[in-house]
Amino acid sequence: MIERRSHGAPCFFVGRPIAYFHDHHRGDDRVSLWCPARAGVQAAYVAAEPKRYFAPQPSARGTFSLWLGAYLDLEGEPGVDWDEVTLLLEEAFRQVAPVAAIVELDRGRT
Repeated sequence: MIERRSHGAPCFFVGRPIAYFHDHHRGDDRVSLWCPARAGVQAAYVAAEPKRYFAPQPSARGTFSLWLGAYLDLEGEPGVDWDEVTLLLEEAFRQVAPVAAIVELDRGRT
């Protein structure tokens, strides 16, 4: 995995983008993480917990339309669920990583 700036923010890549870290993106006064998500995941998370999750603004070409945003600056309740963030990142990795990288990830768990 590599990290470089993309669209003005730190972005983590494993061939394709796996996550963006945004600190006050376009003046929104929030700290957040954006990850690609499977169809239906974004809507389900945002509907269930709109204080934690959001639908990122898609680009002109539709990039980010299925991505899920997670706020990382929550204080008090509900707070950031770091186990959930870990799962979101793993699912994003599994969506975009080459098969060999996914096999390596799974091999490290046995």
